[in-house]
Amino acid sequence: MEIPFNKPFLTGKETDYINEAVASLKLSGNGKFTQRCQQFFEEKYQIKKALLTNSCTAALEMAAILIDIKEGDEVIMPSYTFVSTANAFILRGATIRFCDSRDDRPGMNEETIESLITKKTKAIVPVHYAGVACDMERIMQIANKHQLIVIEDAAQAIESYCTFSSGEKRALGSIGHLAAFSFHETKNIISGEGGLLAINDDSFIERSEIIWEKGTNRSAFFRGEVDKYGWVDIGSSFLPSEVTAAFLWAQLENIQSIQQRRKNIWNQYNNQLKHASFSKPNIPDFSTNNAHMFYIVFDDAKRRTKTIDFLKEQNISAVFHYISLHSSRFFRNKHDGRVLSNADRYTSQLLRLPFFFELTDLQIENICNLMNQMD
Repeated sequence: MEIPFNKPFLTGKETDYINEAVASLKLSGNGKFTQRCQQFFEEKYQIKKALLTNSCTAALEMAAILIDIKEGDEVIMPSYTFVSTANAFILRGATIRFCDSRDDRPGMNEETIESLITKKTKAIVPVHYAGVACDMERIMQIANKHQLIVIEDAAQAIESYCTFSSGEKRALGSIGHLAAFSFHETKNIISGEGGLLAINDDSFIERSEIIWEKGTNRSAFFRGEVDKYGWVDIGSSFLPSEVTAAFLWAQLENIQSIQQRRKNIWNQYNNQLKHASFSKPNIPDFSTNNAHMFYIVFDDAKRRTKTIDFLKEQNISAVFHYISLHSSRFFRNKHDGRVLSNADRYTSQLLRLPFFFELTDLQIENICNLMNQMD
């Protein structure tokens, strides 16, 4: 029986809520289900303002507009990330300064950030790879020292937290000035496509709604705050339909049961995989684990290729992940030449194992047994 890499999980309520949205004849965005989802994030994760978007990519693009990125501004981010992290700022004219990953996990090496800061630097974009927190206390200290804006790429990080030295525990996506989440079908909580922009700095709230509503003050008009609405800023059609929001609400209602099963799957992989030729995920003490994925890192690239081929022969789909952006065809001639060895190592040696809600205990055991039997 084939074991896919991913299989979207449905709670059973998605079509009920979609039908409810259709019956209401309110199909465009910012209706009842949109507002429920946004309120969920604001209340559960202590986010000041949450706005649903068509994708995490769209949320990042909104963030780039909100902080007024322009030609010549520099933005620091990890090279080992999805292209959307960089594209959002490239589109506004920014120069990207890529930093390397850490030795012990794929997240950005926080200790290299300050060396990349120049008088042109405007923002830092930490990416919480696999839902594991970057050291947000350190990053916020650096940002405050240099008066920079922090935009968390929390695409994979719903329901994950970072604990500060004071003992304060904060949800990822609620710490930086802005943050972006993804609800793509490969994520823990899904709506097919979809995302959310989190605004944690009061100074961005009013403008965020305007950009979200195509550059108009339409949201303020519907709240009765202005007597008419018009074009007041740049923006685009960033908000999703009520159909997407209705699907998402069914998922958010079940987030605890979804997370419980995913953590169980993650723990089974972690406990059963024994082979010495690869390392397993490292979760730092300050971070929780939201069980977004289970990855392993081989000691060489050939062993990863051999493993992918072997598992494929057994009808098991395991996949590699990002190709480091600094070495991409689009960017390599723009890169400043620094060697980012860890980003390149994860590019060639990291492997993601099948991970989805309905993956059975027996299937996990089978995958682990096959992995442990390899030379």
